[in-house]
Amino acid sequence: MSEQFQSAPAPLPPLTPAEERQWAMLAHLGVLVNLATGLLGPVVPLVIYLVYKERSRYVAYQAWQAFIFQLVWWVGGSFLVSFAWVLSGVLSAVLIGILCIPFACIFSFLPLGALVYGVYGGIQTNQGQDFKYWLIGDWVRGTLTG
Repeated sequence: MSEQFQSAPAPLPPLTPAEERQWAMLAHLGVLVNLATGLLGPVVPLVIYLVYKERSRYVAYQAWQAFIFQLVWWVGGSFLVSFAWVLSGVLSAVLIGILCIPFACIFSFLPLGALVYGVYGGIQTNQGQDFKYWLIGDWVRGTLTG
């Protein structure tokens, strides 16, 4: 009997600059998935990161920071908004909650701001610019480079 050995699959080639821009843009625009699903937007940049991290450092960086950004601002912001409205509603029984309603209204704009910022990041990366989110970009770059 002869044994057949299968060789390891050949590594995939690096992405072209146009492909890098496309996948980086899609990672940032994953925030739009939140409009239809609520909280599944971070899955898009996470999948892009996992698929392309070996083929493009640029796509890996852009996708990972888009993932972290969405976790912090969209998911975290949504929980903060929900908490603020529940607290305002509960405290309204003792009239203190009425004073909290303006803060709850302001917090309600956090996910909208995250949506606009994510779309802006997608546009910037599609134009070939090295986009980084405020406060998150440097931290992500540090974690990916070691």
